[in-house]
Amino acid sequence: MLILMTFGSIAVAVVLSVALAPYIRRYFAGGVCKSSARLDGKTALITGANTGIGKETARDLARRGARVIIACRDLSKGEAAASQIRAETGSEQVLVRRLDLADTCSIKQFAEDFLNEENRLHILINNAGVMMCPYSLTVDGFEMQFGVNHLGHFLLTHLLLDLLKQSAPARIINVSSLGHNFGRIKFDDLQSERSYEGGLAYCQSKLANVLFTRELAKRLAGTRVTVNSLHPGSVKSELVRHSSLMALSWRIFSFFIKTPWEGAQTNIYCAVAEELENVSGKHFSDCSPAFVAPQGRNEETAKRLWDVSCTLLGVQWD
Repeated sequence: MLILMTFGSIAVAVVLSVALAPYIRRYFAGGVCKSSARLDGKTALITGANTGIGKETARDLARRGARVIIACRDLSKGEAAASQIRAETGSEQVLVRRLDLADTCSIKQFAEDFLNEENRLHILINNAGVMMCPYSLTVDGFEMQFGVNHLGHFLLTHLLLDLLKQSAPARIINVSSLGHNFGRIKFDDLQSERSYEGGLAYCQSKLANVLFTRELAKRLAGTRVTVNSLHPGSVKSELVRHSSLMALSWRIFSFFIKTPWEGAQTNIYCAVAEELENVSGKHFSDCSPAFVAPQGRNEETAKRLWDVSCTLLGVQWD
């Protein structure tokens, strides 16, 4: 009798698991952008759009009629992604340009070429990033994650801001992470020269994204250019390639991890949602406003990070 009851309990559990699986999966998939807004005549620039959520974002914006520029380091991967998007959407306005965010000379050259080729920019999505990589430096000597995830996009935005203002209404979207909650800006060791832990360095760079968004929003008030940050969720992507533990966890818990299409939804929402036209300086996740850690709301830290970033990059941005 006991054995029968045990088998009966297992059978019930299996049936319930199968029945509830679609609902559980839907919950972890997160929010979906429901906007049907068209982007005909609009130009969008997306960094790191040759793969992952950047590629899915590019595909969606191209389908909405936007002229999409994929900015990435590997031109062959970028061209492969663009070719696929063009074939699937029927849009010929999907272009690839080389951009290495770990090299300020590459960023400056990219911006110069972009300004010569394009006369409008309505959507800038600072999407590219590196995560938990071994300690290394950018071409200019910055710790790789802080240099690429924050300083590279800081400089790129600075160089393209006048065009964004001329194209207004325009939007800037900074892809951050839930990891910003665990970040601290180590002003006494920004480049992790004294000590380095890949996870903490990543969290510092993602906190920098949130603080940059907050400070930039204040400076853009009245320009009709908005800036918001977001957490895309835990997504199946190449971002975890430097962490064997995270890659293994992603495989084990794949049922609960977002697909790139699901992870791109908040990117798309922040880029196209009509109700966000005048919303700036906010943080989103799953196509909804999201919590920002106290250190991400610190005005003094945001201002200090801005000033330090300008000094490191040798730019004036008042």
